[in-house]
Amino acid sequence: MEVILRQDVKHLGEKDDIVVVKPGYGRNYLIPQGFAVMATSSAKKVLAENIKQAQFKQDKIKKDATELAAKLEAVKLSIGAKAGESGKIFGKVNSIQIAEALKAQGFDVDRRRITFETEPKTLGEFVANLNLHKEVKVQVPFEVVAE
Repeated sequence: MEVILRQDVKHLGEKDDIVVVKPGYGRNYLIPQGFAVMATSSAKKVLAENIKQAQFKQDKIKKDATELAAKLEAVKLSIGAKAGESGKIFGKVNSIQIAEALKAQGFDVDRRRITFETEPKTLGEFVANLNLHKEVKVQVPFEVVAE
């Protein structure tokens, strides 16, 4: 019996896979639980169209992320922070401050996509890693200056 998985099933397959299972397993467990649907010819055509549309959307998202990454490579940020005489800042620079500085320059980047190689706790130059897409990553240099 062929079924199309609607979600990942451990030891069987991933979402949108067409798998062959024993009739009882498919009829009594997978289909009633909503894990799968029968793999009829019309369901296969719908699946193929859905995969095609999802791929088109993913390609567009990746293309947009690549364009944004190209623009971000030329950006240099300056973040102001209160600092002591030794150059150590009070607190640390976080991803929210980087996101706000990028927004001020016209780039809209979600703060959850920003990470640091080393935590910026002193004055100086650092690098922020922006994960724009699972395949598109860019490093943005920034400088922490005393206010």
